[in-house]
Amino acid sequence: MKFLSKTLTALALSALALTAQAEQLKVMTSGGFTAAYKLLGPQYAKQSGDTLDTILGPSMGKAPEAIPNRLARGEHADVVIMVGYALDELIKQGKVDPASRVELADSRIGLVVKEGAAKPVINTDADLKAVLSKAKSVAYSDSASGVYVEKELFKKLGMPAKGTMIERAPVAEQVAKGDYEVGLQQVAELLPVKGVTFVGKLPEDVQSVTRFAAGIPVNAEHKDEAKALLKFLASPEAQPVVQSTGLDSVSR
Repeated sequence: MKFLSKTLTALALSALALTAQAEQLKVMTSGGFTAAYKLLGPQYAKQSGDTLDTILGPSMGKAPEAIPNRLARGEHADVVIMVGYALDELIKQGKVDPASRVELADSRIGLVVKEGAAKPVINTDADLKAVLSKAKSVAYSDSASGVYVEKELFKKLGMPAKGTMIERAPVAEQVAKGDYEVGLQQVAELLPVKGVTFVGKLPEDVQSVTRFAAGIPVNAEHKDEAKALLKFLASPEAQPVVQSTGLDSVSR
């Protein structure tokens, strides 16, 4: 009986120790990797015992929700997940530890139409140009993919720029509501939205591949736990989930 009592006491102390070691990590993540993160985050939390406090925001732009703007206001984060070149800018500014940078996934741009509408063909540049030219309205995001569409895609297709940059809201949601006929955004941000038909990825020669990466801010409170989370998100075991959300694994 005395042995059993000692054993139970030891187990209780061990459980308390584990609880004491568990941390709450604040994670800021931008749209393209969010679908994968929402699936992988709970898996990590279950394995590690840590909890994840997640804040969503774009990788760039003027919106107050944008990750760089949040950090500039002094908001705390243990991990930031965002477009690679936007992360590099934070590293240059001294806000993110350069040694912590981890490559996560590549994201390509796709096209959607409202569910029930005729599904166009965009297999070639000529197909895509025809679809965009005939569309009464075109929407694209205010993040990396939208900047590419606005500044480069139309030029590559040899047509005048057209369309509207949608701030903060998912492009596919606007198409689902019928506000726009065609929507362009990173595939991983289009697939989760109901009420639209995913047409496909843009032809590869006019495609823009956005690398998503993650890092640890220099003032992070839980750096070891943050490093473990990033290792998990980039691990081979996580890749089937990453690919299921429309992202492409990084060649290593």
